[in-house]
Amino acid sequence: MFSMGIMTMFILILSSIVMLLASILSKKSYSDREKSSPFECGFDPKSSSRLPFSLRFFLITIIFLIFDVEIALILPMILIINMSNLTIWTFTSIIFIIILLIGLYHEWNQGMLNWSL
Repeated sequence: MFSMGIMTMFILILSSIVMLLASILSKKSYSDREKSSPFECGFDPKSSSRLPFSLRFFLITIIFLIFDVEIALILPMILIINMSNLTIWTFTSIIFIIILLIGLYHEWNQGMLNWSL
């Protein structure tokens, strides 16, 4: 019982020392204007809020999200091929890929895939 109390006290003292050292060592000696601002997404929040936002940046982000979700939907389709009806699986996969190809064609037609702009 006595050794359990000593062990508990040792753990509490050691964790308190580690937390104290971490808080002392993590103090910044200088304040960085960009890091102290609430946003880090390509524009300066301390300047005028009426500056135009880059629509191209937004659309590229949307394209990334679409292809990210596409991968998240295609991977389970590959895993369930042996457990499902092959006709329904093939029809669903073809419809899904056709929808993605139509979206890709639309983005290409609108000029979103031209990276030189």
